[in-house]
Amino acid sequence: MSKRIIGTTPKQDGFRMPAEFEAQKQVFMIWPERPDNWRDGAKPVQVAFANVAKAISQFTPVTMLVSKVQYQNARYQLADEIRVIEVSNNDSWVRDCGPTFVINDKGELRANDWTFNAWGGLVDGLYFPWDQDDLVAQKVCELEAVDSYRTNDFVLEGGSFHVDGEGTVLTTEMCLLSEGRNPHMTKVEIENMLKEHLNAEKVLWLGDGIDPEETNGHVDDVACFVAPGEVACIYTEDVHSPFYEAAQDAYKRLSEMTDAKGRQLKVHKLTCPVNNVTIKGDFKIDTVEGTLPREDGDICIASYMNFLITNNGVIVPQYGDENDALALQQVQEMFPEREIVGVNTVEVVYGGGNIHCITQQQPKA
Repeated sequence: MSKRIIGTTPKQDGFRMPAEFEAQKQVFMIWPERPDNWRDGAKPVQVAFANVAKAISQFTPVTMLVSKVQYQNARYQLADEIRVIEVSNNDSWVRDCGPTFVINDKGELRANDWTFNAWGGLVDGLYFPWDQDDLVAQKVCELEAVDSYRTNDFVLEGGSFHVDGEGTVLTTEMCLLSEGRNPHMTKVEIENMLKEHLNAEKVLWLGDGIDPEETNGHVDDVACFVAPGEVACIYTEDVHSPFYEAAQDAYKRLSEMTDAKGRQLKVHKLTCPVNNVTIKGDFKIDTVEGTLPREDGDICIASYMNFLITNNGVIVPQYGDENDALALQQVQEMFPEREIVGVNTVEVVYGGGNIHCITQQQPKA
């Protein structure tokens, strides 16, 4: 049985969100199918999702959530060891609509069920409706018999923050202070919500993300914790890169920051691709009212930072770019004990996200 917890917060109840580099029980994904977001009826991106799932499953069990219509197709395309469960959804961004799990020292597991409004609701959300996505976290909690904290008056997505598991949260002003999320709250009030629901003492604010149009600048494209007291940050000295200003600013800010334990952050640089990944005119994408259209020539948010850290492994995006190998090498240096696996995710980037966006880890309690 799973129930909704009313009147308290994870912090009050002694639960914290563990860092992504802590032990995991499984990873959730949602199978893609929207023809108004994924090109060519989502067939090319389904191959990419299957490849990501297969890469993760070398280290951690994977559960794929899939609509009734796509169940048989997904089951056929996915490896036998991947669990496939029928769950209604609006699209495949489980990082953002799925639960954010928290644990305590007794080995118990709970979850945050954030309100999800498709990255901005009626102000600048990416699609309508989003009602089935907003139910995904609750359904996962039912599936796993996990009690949850529902934030009915607070919108948040899992890709908009990272934690070190030791009291520090990393996020961006561009996203969390955006008009379409929680305009009724001040920055201090938003910070307090993060502290209460993730069990943190300190929030580190970066300025802008690199995708203002899509997620309003999620931090998981820009920086993340790789160990206690250590962060990775995208970095480029190419002034023509679309990510140059945000990367330089994030690197400078992080270099001057300390975490909740007072440690000066050690900042690892992660390269950006040399070439832009762009939407091409021959993409067949359905036009649907309420969905942000994909335009020919749009620059995609191709960041190597949008990787998933999982048990003994790190799954890293690859783009067929000349910096692909360098990115893998740099990530290996951040995680000397883990196996680094690259997966080509150009098709995922065409739809507006990447490996971290399409995965959500359940920690080992």
